[in-house]
Amino acid sequence: MKTVEFVSYLQNLGVKLWIDKDKLSYRSPKGVMTAQLKRDLVERKTEILEFLREAQTIQESVATSIQPISREQAIPLSFAQQRLWFIEKMALSSNAYNMPLTLNLVGKLDYVALEKSLNQIIARHETLRTTFSEINGTPVQVIQPSFELELPKKDLSGLTLSEQTTKLQQLLQQENEQRFNLEVDPPIRAQLFKLGTTEHILQITLHHIASDGWSVTVLPKELSAIYTATLQEEPSPLPELPIQYADFAVWQRNYLQGETLSSQLNYWKQKLLDLPKLQLPTDHPRPAVQTFNGAGIPIKIPATLTSKVKQLTQKQGTTLFMTLLAVFKVLLSRYSGQESIAVGTPIANRNRSEIEGLIGFFVNSLVMYTDLGGDPSFTEVLNRVKQTALEAYGHQDIPFEKLVEELQPERSLSQNPLFQVVFAVQESEHMKPSFRLPNLEVELGWERWMGDQMTVRMDLELHLWLEGEEIKGLCAYNRDLFSAETISRMLSHYENLLSAAVETTERPVSQLPLMTEPELEQILVEWNNTKTDYPNDKCIHQLFEQQVENNPNSIAVVFEQQKLTYSQLNSKANQLAHYLQKLGVVPETLVGICVERSVEMVVGLLAILKAGGAYLPLDPAYPQERLEYMFADSQVSVLLTQQQLLAQLPQHQAKVVFLDRDWEKIATETPEKVESEVSPQNLAYVIYTSGSTGKPKGVLVEHKGLCNLVTVQMQGFQVNSNSRVLQFASLSFDASIWEIVMALGSGASLYMGSRDILMPGAGLSQWLQEKKITHITIPPSALAAMPKDELPTLKTIVVAGEACPPELISHWAKGRQFVNAYGPTESTVCATMAECSPECYVPPIGRPISNTQIYILDRNLQPVPIGVPGEIYIGSVGLARGYLNREDLTNQKFIPNPFDNSKVKSGATPRRRKTQGNAHQESQKSKLYKTGDLGRYLADGNIEFIGRIDQQVKIRGFRIEIGEIEALVSQYPDIKENVVIAQSDPAGDKRLVVYIVPKQESTQDTSLIPQIRQFLKQKLPEYMIPAAFVLLDAFPLTPNGKIDRRALPVPDTVPSGLSTAYVMPQTETEQLLAKIWQEVLQIEKMGIYDNFFEIGGHSLLIIKVHTKLQELYAQDISIIKLFQYPNISEFSKYLIDLEREKETDYLTTGQAKARSDRKTSIKQQRLQRQKNRRNK
Repeated sequence: MKTVEFVSYLQNLGVKLWIDKDKLSYRSPKGVMTAQLKRDLVERKTEILEFLREAQTIQESVATSIQPISREQAIPLSFAQQRLWFIEKMALSSNAYNMPLTLNLVGKLDYVALEKSLNQIIARHETLRTTFSEINGTPVQVIQPSFELELPKKDLSGLTLSEQTTKLQQLLQQENEQRFNLEVDPPIRAQLFKLGTTEHILQITLHHIASDGWSVTVLPKELSAIYTATLQEEPSPLPELPIQYADFAVWQRNYLQGETLSSQLNYWKQKLLDLPKLQLPTDHPRPAVQTFNGAGIPIKIPATLTSKVKQLTQKQGTTLFMTLLAVFKVLLSRYSGQESIAVGTPIANRNRSEIEGLIGFFVNSLVMYTDLGGDPSFTEVLNRVKQTALEAYGHQDIPFEKLVEELQPERSLSQNPLFQVVFAVQESEHMKPSFRLPNLEVELGWERWMGDQMTVRMDLELHLWLEGEEIKGLCAYNRDLFSAETISRMLSHYENLLSAAVETTERPVSQLPLMTEPELEQILVEWNNTKTDYPNDKCIHQLFEQQVENNPNSIAVVFEQQKLTYSQLNSKANQLAHYLQKLGVVPETLVGICVERSVEMVVGLLAILKAGGAYLPLDPAYPQERLEYMFADSQVSVLLTQQQLLAQLPQHQAKVVFLDRDWEKIATETPEKVESEVSPQNLAYVIYTSGSTGKPKGVLVEHKGLCNLVTVQMQGFQVNSNSRVLQFASLSFDASIWEIVMALGSGASLYMGSRDILMPGAGLSQWLQEKKITHITIPPSALAAMPKDELPTLKTIVVAGEACPPELISHWAKGRQFVNAYGPTESTVCATMAECSPECYVPPIGRPISNTQIYILDRNLQPVPIGVPGEIYIGSVGLARGYLNREDLTNQKFIPNPFDNSKVKSGATPRRRKTQGNAHQESQKSKLYKTGDLGRYLADGNIEFIGRIDQQVKIRGFRIEIGEIEALVSQYPDIKENVVIAQSDPAGDKRLVVYIVPKQESTQDTSLIPQIRQFLKQKLPEYMIPAAFVLLDAFPLTPNGKIDRRALPVPDTVPSGLSTAYVMPQTETEQLLAKIWQEVLQIEKMGIYDNFFEIGGHSLLIIKVHTKLQELYAQDISIIKLFQYPNISEFSKYLIDLEREKETDYLTTGQAKARSDRKTSIKQQRLQRQKNRRNK
């Protein structure tokens, strides 16, 4: 530790050092000078004496001492004043920097003496009669030669006690909210309120530009001395001030130059390089412009714990401030999930004797930035905090405002720069200044009259002080960010950490208990008490067979004109199952199924399960390379498909069963029940999801999870034999099995539609109404594309797959059940559900479903408190077995469950499980799935979904691993580096953007973009193809060499995907289409040969195009045509052909002549519709 740091350390402890006859002398507050500190002082006596002699020489130098300056010159503001002046000029606050001092006076008050005393203080301190002005845009101090403060007196003595309280609260609030006009008003006001003959309230309001916390102790002391002298008709006993604040301001500007400034700045620039913002979880969204509406909650550390804290402080050779700050930083780290924690701490900045008695704005803020990485012990954290503090004290001269000016951090009107949380350990007199006035009892009165309401300038401020044998404090917080309940919990957790830290100093801070036993009991046990009976001895197809027995003649499945009863569907599935068993299908056999949406799809799926096998969906729309990988990885032995799809499939070794061509042979099998040895622990299906290595991964799901799911659906959604369930999702996504078992496991009817019908929009809405559908599951983005029709038969809407906007809930939740569901494929579709009312503003993902546990844990697998984000871990009977052929990934993502669900016993945290044997042989109860999703508990037990920890994103409801796309892009030979990010467009929709650095240095070769796009089309599904491609010479980097994703340029309004030569629309139809597509795609120009999907279009945007076209044209236009003709040239030709066909129809019917006078063209119909809309 450098000498300057050690001396600063002693100074901040309150130790006074001086030279007396060439000897080192000191004076310290009681209890500060520990034995260790005394030894250090003795050992370093020589160097300290040398340091003090040098400091004394410098102090005596005219160049660095504070000298009175001429009042004839323009007087600058201090750095601190300048920042407040700027804030006031920007009108960023109204009363945020008002400093109220409320004094309750009981006894005999001399009003004249009081007013006279206040004016003597104003005459004594120039800063209290200073206004501010500008000269050529530069702010200056204008010191008024005199200012007579009037002390208005308001008599409230005639009111009742209740009326007095109400009126006084109102008047005090009005006074505090009144803004100072710093160009006109001196920065002090006062009012006197008379409550009775012997009771008054004195309200003094100071502006922070002329005052600080220290000043609020100076003013009452001077008032006491002057008021006492005035009553005795004696002159003021106070000595004349050696300098004024203006002298300090000029000195500060001169002092902080050259080497003094650069040496201080160099330290802070290095220390605060790449300083992260503290991401404390808030209860309310952060306002765009910072607010200052505060409240305060007291904290009291018991005497026994305070004593232990003092003992640890002495043992470690630190200060009370350092010990308490270390624990506070651990708390902030546990709450934010961050390892690098910066807080601000105020220092009085009164290290010169001539300014100790001044009223003025001297206080400075130091940034205490500590890295808590590496899971250190508390002792190590304490040492790191000590080192941070000592270094900061050694570089404390630079004003915070100058630091901000030099460092140029990212600025925001919504929060303070560099730090957003303040921590301070104060002298008790600074927090609650006490003084006496003759014949009066005096006490602070703000809390008595105004409760916990206050102005707060930070997100959070924790002020602590030692009072007697206890540590007391006040936590001030922004009411627009936090609730009182959250702050109370936080203070409780601070005390818990403090208690644990002093008892087990060598324990890693990640393991220090944060929560109380009742809190742990609640989140680990009570909220996970979901044990429910379900058919755990059955397989999913056996639940279907029960419905066959109960409802043999009820309709099971409907597709277009086809209908099958439960009995018919069962017979067909049995026949195919017998056929499959003859092909060798037994339990654990994987059977591929690659069919178009049809009744055969459901027959095939049931047959595979009945035969004992597990189905593997293969989407015929997938690229050949992806299908090849899935065939090779899964080694399916049997494939169910349709003859027309054969050409789309890659080469494989599976035995092929054509559900159309081979059905005559299959139909010769017996329709009787199939016998197999399949059990609830056997595989039911394998679904491939996006993988971070560039290859998809197969998730292994067992029967028992599906049986639990059916029980949840039947109980939660009231599904029965009268229900009609929509089958919306592709078979390649697990939402499809959710829909299928919802219907067939409960006796309901499953309604399937063609791709055209199921496209979200007016057509689907009409179809739902015609078919009287009662239950649908749909992604929120698809629901948003639906017209807001009544749909009276629709009883239940389940949304899943992505965040649901509140406006959707507001409309669609009226008069029906609206459920927000969450769950990865690895938890058998669903893990939590929340029923949402129309008033739900931020829809939670709810609570765990039956036989499921949710744990929200930090990076060290410790439970996080209510309101604190952590990773969501799932334990469930529906947990997947793991990943096909990926034991490494299985072990990484499916971890031993560290919690015992038995009741948490008093004095103990939840017990850790001891796991033995092979991971796959253990009970699924003993496993947790690590989702990679961030969530947090709300106070009512519901869970709020926050987002992804890794780079996995949801685009239009599809889960996409960005790493998979990056891995594939990097395989293209001409690419050096690439980054894929998910960006939100102006409409709030997410899209993928890939940034590419080519191997060649030039980025002008735009032909590279279509080549890469075509390359990805051969390897990825359509929804994983990036919407925009951006070529860069190099990636922007952060100071520590990482890619600065925030600095990547936003793609142009004309996307770089416009790779074809631009051809302007010519005809009226082309111009109309171009206008519609430009509006939907939010681009500036659209050529007639530009492909809609290659420049950012996708299925949901096609819906918007279709809706606009339907508004303009009378006859129906199939959405499929927009896929068939994806550019303006082709689609305009289609529209022209459509018009010709209609005209031909009129001419070839017998009614053509009679109707010729009423016949209108498409163009005329469009004009008429536009006219009708204008007339509405």
